[in-house]
Amino acid sequence: MKLSQFNYSLTQDQIAQYPAEYRDESRLLVLHKKTGEIEHKIFKEITQYCSPGDIFVFNNTKVFPARLKGNKEKTGAEIEVFLLRELNRDQRLWDVLVDPARKIRIGNKLYFGENDSLVAEVIDNTTSRGRTLRFLYDGPYEEFKSTLYSMGEIPLPRYVRPNVEPIDNERFQSIFAKEEGAVASPAAGLHFSREVFKRMEIEDINVEYITLHMGLGHFRTVDVEDLSKHKIDSERVIITEEAAENINKAKISGKKVFAVGVTVVRALETPVTTTRQLKPFDGWTNKFIFPPYSFSIPDAMVTNFHMPGSTMLMSAASFGGFDNVMRAYKEALDKGYKFGMYGDAMLIID
Repeated sequence: MKLSQFNYSLTQDQIAQYPAEYRDESRLLVLHKKTGEIEHKIFKEITQYCSPGDIFVFNNTKVFPARLKGNKEKTGAEIEVFLLRELNRDQRLWDVLVDPARKIRIGNKLYFGENDSLVAEVIDNTTSRGRTLRFLYDGPYEEFKSTLYSMGEIPLPRYVRPNVEPIDNERFQSIFAKEEGAVASPAAGLHFSREVFKRMEIEDINVEYITLHMGLGHFRTVDVEDLSKHKIDSERVIITEEAAENINKAKISGKKVFAVGVTVVRALETPVTTTRQLKPFDGWTNKFIFPPYSFSIPDAMVTNFHMPGSTMLMSAASFGGFDNVMRAYKEALDKGYKFGMYGDAMLIID
């Protein structure tokens, strides 16, 4: 597959700028991948496609306030720092992106907060935009972390209200977000309300959680036409022994495994045995799923409508079939579905 095959026309007004008033009242396009049939539903009707004993697998990662605004020493120039991951707790080291990057050098000090109350020093250049920062903070670790996060903002994607300072601390997270460490929210999980979970419980539909700390890799521009040459950033994955056992039991008993989001699909397809069983896992994955791909674990996938040329669109097309998914995207656009992280949902199922 080539990058150009995943481009399509999308205007700003077709991208959702705000979440739906109620999580479970987004629209739901149902794509039957074997027949190509398309149905149009409301999200809270999703359990119509489930049977007792089926299992939904959710990503319980939690987004932290990763976007900081500060100033460069001496010149006072405004800079934006995007926290990617903590490298060393004791030394207060963080892997970050800096914008604008061209004026930031090793040894520069950066100041954040009122009265420049938090200071960081640039100690390494990792990429053209990436840097390693050492925060100069002598207090206890928990105090440092609290101070750092109090100065940050939830990092909405740039295509959401790009000219407005957004504060979406609640609706940017799923209601089951628990394990802090992501810089972006797995959008498919945002549609699930307490009412939907209650309905799943009543209908004997099972739930399991894994963790994949979503980074910026899913949002980086793919700049090679040959997709086999694209390298995606590594992300931390945690699948407990109990989660793997419950998911394997469902598979063995002929029940469907519903993967909620591209991140869950990526996580589930990483630690798979030669007999197509899921193994417990605590590590990193740089798995990039694009067509053609043979899946081992998920039988159904819940996902949003993704941006043109994105790796998330490529993964969805791998699961639903390229022609099916691109045709479904065209129908969604024709019928006024909203795209992006706050947009409507798609269920891909046999």
